[in-house]
Amino acid sequence: MDRARSFGTVADTYDRARPRTPDDAVDWVVPAGATDVLDLAAGTGLLTRRLAARVPHVVAVEPDDRMRSVLAERSPEVDALAGTAEAIPLPDAAVDLVTVSSAWHWFDTARALPEIARVLRPGGRLAVLWTGRDTDVPWLHELNALLPPRRGAPSRERRLDVGGQPFGPVEHAVFRARQPSTVGTFVEQLTTYSEMITATDADREARLTAARAFLGERFPDGSLELPVRSSCFRTTRR
Repeated sequence: MDRARSFGTVADTYDRARPRTPDDAVDWVVPAGATDVLDLAAGTGLLTRRLAARVPHVVAVEPDDRMRSVLAERSPEVDALAGTAEAIPLPDAAVDLVTVSSAWHWFDTARALPEIARVLRPGGRLAVLWTGRDTDVPWLHELNALLPPRRGAPSRERRLDVGGQPFGPVEHAVFRARQPSTVGTFVEQLTTYSEMITATDADREARLTAARAFLGERFPDGSLELPVRSSCFRTTRR
């Protein structure tokens, strides 16, 4: 299975269980006065909905029909379009902000960056966010040690490198939050990552069994606060 297109098989669970971007991270990303925003590789709209609460007009571009279907159903105020980072279905200079949440590692950046620059207005912003479990927290660090990445799993977070494209310096900031959750929701979240989706049934079940045992011992009442970390990069189109 193509890892980049594997998420549609778990779209409902993805939308329900994935961590939310902290409010202060969204505030840092959205420039003052922005009226038109593109959320690129928007998935089921986890970030899209947060943007729509702040900006009058939001377009979400997502290549996977199943993910986009959930997005359109749960975010009717958003224009949900089929497309990719390498072929964005918008005219030139259409938006003030392009956001990419936990998807930059799937892009062909040599093709995506010129496309992003094309749809941004001069002075517009590109923001790349990586939101997930905060593995600096000891219990999450311990859990990660039980679930090492499978061979071939993509490296998710990486710095935004704009190369020779028409962008200014890249700024970086990290935001943290704690979000109410349950052991059941946390285990569901684990099933929404590509390395778990594309694993063999035996490997997946072994990992989930280890996670359930660890979490059951750590949180016997079934409730927990999920530590979330959002690493954010932003740059301005010259």
